[in-house]
Amino acid sequence: MVLKKIITALVSECKNRGIYLTFIMNLSHLIGVLRGFFYKIIYFRNIKSSIFSLQANSRIEIFNKSSIINIGKFVFIRKNASIRIDFNGELNIGENVFINDNCNINCVKRISIGKNTKIAPNVCINDHDHNYKKSGGDHLLRGEVSIGDNVWIGSNVVILRDTHIGDNVVIGAGSVVKGTVPANTLFFSKRENISLSLNRTNKVVKIKNLENMKA
Repeated sequence: MVLKKIITALVSECKNRGIYLTFIMNLSHLIGVLRGFFYKIIYFRNIKSSIFSLQANSRIEIFNKSSIINIGKFVFIRKNASIRIDFNGELNIGENVFINDNCNINCVKRISIGKNTKIAPNVCINDHDHNYKKSGGDHLLRGEVSIGDNVWIGSNVVILRDTHIGDNVVIGAGSVVKGTVPANTLFFSKRENISLSLNRTNKVVKIKNLENMKA
């Protein structure tokens, strides 16, 4: 079944991209699959997975024998991504998840990413905060993050602990997310665009809201 899917995809790509570029692209994919297999061997007690691709300079770091990563079929992780898991952390990545360049996932308790979810570049997902008030003995405040199926997460999004995102959600670029986001919704952080000018006395003068400038 898996082999049939691969062959069908290759034939389609050759028709659309040409044989040479399809070869170059899939060579990169093959190297990514081999890198994923390499990490699976290194952390054979911790990583449970089928076929997944881990592109150049992306890395998985596991710091505790109790940490677990479950990776579904055909997960694709692009370049310079960092996945770190410690303590009794459990990271679950569903099948067909796409994680773009420069993403960071830090897990010490539980993070779940649903199937067919797409994550744009420079996204950070954390299930913990530093306990800067030093209340209690733990230097971390731990929670959980759950991301549903078919979610699109835009570039430069930060997802904080105790966040639950439903299915079919779109998270707007640059958003900071904490709490519950209902299924089938668009979430974005409200931001005001302001243009500032420096006069000759070096005082900052507020000109006007850019939204008003467009009107």
